[in-house]
Amino acid sequence: MLHLGLDIGGTKMEAVLLDKEGNIHFRERRPTYKADYPGFLDHLIDMIEHVRNAQHREFTLGIGLPGAIDPGTGLIKNCNCLVLNGENLAQDLTLRLGQQVFLANDADCFTLSEAIDGAGKGYGTVFGVIVGTGCGGGVVVNGQLLSGPNAIAGEWGHNPLPGWTAAKDGPVQHCYCLHENCIESFISGTGFSRRFNMQHGTQLSTESIIAALEAGDTSAFAHYQHFIDAFARSIASVINTLDPHAIVIGGGLSNVESLYRDLPVAVGKYIFSPTCRTAMMKAKFGDASGVRGAAWLPVMRSALAGKATQTA
Repeated sequence: MLHLGLDIGGTKMEAVLLDKEGNIHFRERRPTYKADYPGFLDHLIDMIEHVRNAQHREFTLGIGLPGAIDPGTGLIKNCNCLVLNGENLAQDLTLRLGQQVFLANDADCFTLSEAIDGAGKGYGTVFGVIVGTGCGGGVVVNGQLLSGPNAIAGEWGHNPLPGWTAAKDGPVQHCYCLHENCIESFISGTGFSRRFNMQHGTQLSTESIIAALEAGDTSAFAHYQHFIDAFARSIASVINTLDPHAIVIGGGLSNVESLYRDLPVAVGKYIFSPTCRTAMMKAKFGDASGVRGAAWLPVMRSALAGKATQTA
């Protein structure tokens, strides 16, 4: 049995077919159809059937998307692919395809991938962090995604930045979620560049600011130091609450190599322990983690069902 994962993004959809060892047997990308839900559904099913016709082998099906699935109704919410909001994609696909479909948030899929066969493999509790356009996260405990009644486990980016003061952190940051000073406003790639440009009257991209940092620019260095401190305060609050064995970091800012030298040192100043033994590392699969995690969703659910049967 193979495992098909699909990652639905705002501009593209990616499909990856894995075997049980995690080897890739098929991979394809297509633009995301966003004009209306029926058209999106047809477009997605055509992609799935294309994989089926190309491989002629049975596969499980998991899908990751940038939103949440309401545990009570199965309806999608908070998705930036707007035609999916309020729709029961899993149910509709199951009816059309005649097989069970598993859905999860894309940050959850990222974390599941890295916990199963990525950088977090072998660790009991893995907290996945995405510092890219936004600041998402997920939690995997003993190979199982942590989920709750609100479908927001791991959404640390919408907690307030710990210890915020105007003197240390600058002016109040207003978030699209209607709250102020969310962590996402400070340590996402978007927040990183926006706050630098506000302070210095520039229009630089995150990549340009990082390049200036590496070239020895003092303004970029000062901004990076604040970023590390804000990141450390935020991660420390997660460690104090969850105490994960490993923190795996993905997204655009995960490619800043000095992060893995500077962040653990800074975190040590804020946690409720004289030492910090939490492993912090870069994601093994990078941008591919989300689609790989989607492929592992049915495997995870099957393992969970097996455990429940054994204990019944």
